[in-house]
Amino acid sequence: MKRIFLLLLSSFLFSCTPTPAPSQVVDVFAPPSAAPFLDELYACADVSSAALNLTSDSPDLSLRLGQPDGWAGSLFQVADEDILIVASAQSPLPALTLEQARTIFAGQNPSVQVWAYASAEDAQRAFESAVMEGRSVTSFARLAVSPMHMVESVTSDPNAVGILPRHWLTDDLRELFLAANVPVLALTPSEPEGIVRDLIACLQK
Repeated sequence: MKRIFLLLLSSFLFSCTPTPAPSQVVDVFAPPSAAPFLDELYACADVSSAALNLTSDSPDLSLRLGQPDGWAGSLFQVADEDILIVASAQSPLPALTLEQARTIFAGQNPSVQVWAYASAEDAQRAFESAVMEGRSVTSFARLAVSPMHMVESVTSDPNAVGILPRHWLTDDLRELFLAANVPVLALTPSEPEGIVRDLIACLQK
């Protein structure tokens, strides 16, 4: 009888234990230039008990540096970011003026190897708007496929300069010029609700 009572009691306690609510999955995306801000988004997801799924396929929430052309959804500023011209720590180049920066990236200083991104990249668009007056950089610029690639390429060449968001700056690089300060935006395809709204509010704190 005692054994039966204990079994019934265990069954009762087990049945009364609340089942944790399943995490709500939120599809999110950030291009490489905005990737450092994903750390804070994941921290906000822990607070909100959300599970983040990183995907570029119709995300519920995207992080971008600056507003993409033709965006028809909602957007909210959650931070800001500096866009820098950088060189290797061993580079002989001094700090640059705006005019000197424009001259170098126009390809008028053949002793300097210019590195840039594809024209559609967030950091490149912000740089060209602020420094090049909307014009493209020299066609002889080498193409970095990501900020990490930019860091590696410029660090290894004392005669190179490149474009880099400040969050990617390392001790092996020197800041030569502050090209622009741009908003970090949280983009949603429609007015955010529920957990997505909570994540944005957390990012804005």
